[in-house]
Amino acid sequence: MTGKHPKPHQATFDAIRRIDATGSEYWLARELAPLLDYAQWRNFMQVVDKAKLACQQSGNQVSDHFADISKMVEIGSGAQREVEDVQLSRYACYLIVQNGDPSKPVIANGQTYFALQTRRQELEDDRKFAQLNEDDKRLAIRNELAVHNKHLAAAAKDAGVDSPLDYAIFQDHGYKGLYGGLGAKEIHARKGLKKSQKILDHMGSTELAANLFRATQTEEKLRRDQPRDKTQANRTHQAVGQKVRQTIQELGGTMPEHLPAPESSIRQLESAKKKQLKKKET
Repeated sequence: MTGKHPKPHQATFDAIRRIDATGSEYWLARELAPLLDYAQWRNFMQVVDKAKLACQQSGNQVSDHFADISKMVEIGSGAQREVEDVQLSRYACYLIVQNGDPSKPVIANGQTYFALQTRRQELEDDRKFAQLNEDDKRLAIRNELAVHNKHLAAAAKDAGVDSPLDYAIFQDHGYKGLYGGLGAKEIHARKGLKKSQKILDHMGSTELAANLFRATQTEEKLRRDQPRDKTQANRTHQAVGQKVRQTIQELGGTMPEHLPAPESSIRQLESAKKKQLKKKET
């Protein structure tokens, strides 16, 4: 029964996987390098540097996935010396094998392994998300959207969207694409919100998810296409918004402007969560 035996590369990558005190998995670059057929550290570090750049360009915090560390190793006769190493997340390993020498068979194996494992984790996260109630889904998506909006702002800035006014106009183009021509002011009015209230805090999970998709896809397209000025960046944002709207329509979904506003805002949900935590602590 060969199906019961793990593939060699999977067993090998799993063999050097470590778990820290918090239960999080990680790999060490010094152990990963020979496994990926890199005999010389300096050559492997060139690949690590490329992976770090790819991590940064994707809008992720490099230090969250590549942690520079040092350790003492024996060099003979009981003597020790300090050597540098890098503590790697699963995502960091994935980026390393993606930027490795494609002529090495083990690199292809590594790409398969880390891609499959990453997908398994995504499916597990999806399962956990599906079990959340509506309020918890809203909180989870809103928090993720806050992070991706920062990445989107950075990508827009690279395209010449510099001032707060520029960014407001840029955001408005995205809303107009997604909401069939309605800008932030019109959406704000339709929801019956006060001037100080944020429209993203008064969306249900479905509407928030549509806006999260708009934000992530716009960021990726801006980084990929590298528009020359803010006018092109605005057009890109609106075009992505329109594409998301078209997808919703093709799937038979409700247009975002017709989705009901929840009774409680995100701030109210967060406040209620804090009160619950305080009660548990006492």
